[in-house]
Amino acid sequence: MAKPSDDTHKMKIACLQFAPEVGAVQANIQRADQILQNTSIPSDLDWLVLPELAFSGYNFHSLEEITPYLEPTTAGISTQWAIQVAQHYTCHVTIGYPEVTTPSPTRPSTQYNSTVTISPTGQVLHNYRKSFLYYTDETWASEGPGENTHILSNATSPDQPFYSGTLGALGDVTMGICMDINPYRFTAPWESYEFARTALTHKSPILCISMAWLCHLTPEELMRDPTQPDIATVAYWVERFQPIVDSKSEKPVYVVLANRCGMEKGVCYAGSSTVIKIQAGVVSLFETCGKSEEKCLVVDLAEMPKFQVRSGR
Repeated sequence: MAKPSDDTHKMKIACLQFAPEVGAVQANIQRADQILQNTSIPSDLDWLVLPELAFSGYNFHSLEEITPYLEPTTAGISTQWAIQVAQHYTCHVTIGYPEVTTPSPTRPSTQYNSTVTISPTGQVLHNYRKSFLYYTDETWASEGPGENTHILSNATSPDQPFYSGTLGALGDVTMGICMDINPYRFTAPWESYEFARTALTHKSPILCISMAWLCHLTPEELMRDPTQPDIATVAYWVERFQPIVDSKSEKPVYVVLANRCGMEKGVCYAGSSTVIKIQAGVVSLFETCGKSEEKCLVVDLAEMPKFQVRSGR
């Protein structure tokens, strides 16, 4: 069973990295199932995290194109899969999916790029809607987390983005999806660090980001040494949590970055899923998936991280 919230450092967390194909929902589910079956999942796993839009695929260019794959809020095929897996492994599961709300007489349906988190007993704990959209999902999704879009230039916006709060037995968590860790629309100042500052303000001991993060590698480079991470991408991710590094807090902060890999329509994804520990100004990596590796990465937060990235400035 999951640990109580004051035992964050004793958690076991898994990132399921794989290469879904656009629109191939059943095949993508089968691929995820196969990877789990081939993984030695610990009996006391606390949290399994999947990528952004894990089963639909990501690279849709219009609302019309993604409409056949939209899922009703916490009631579609991704949520049903997550419930089954959560109950099977007695762990929390977070999965990304394309959400559509149920229309009402006064409000039309709305589409969001979302994650749903399920408890070990199969209960829906939280449905998070991506706050900062990338240009690809701007073509079909609305900004979360609320029903109203927000124009954000700094981290003190009255319409606070992201989710920071209690997530069942996982305790206090700050949730995000991919672009959420970037400056808003790439127009906010780099040093706004909206996501990191939100987590810092709420003193979240664990941050979780589901991703479909692109890379600048060519398809040939992506397939060369597939078990090696994309170091440039991992370094960029680390940089986006600089305020937490600068805080030099003695209390560790863990960052779960669950990315997808592979290619869609010529677009290359960075893979390199990892779990980061930030403590006393030092950044460490427990372990990292390769850039083109399909695997379930299992990390025990009670163990020593394998790699030190750098100390704070």
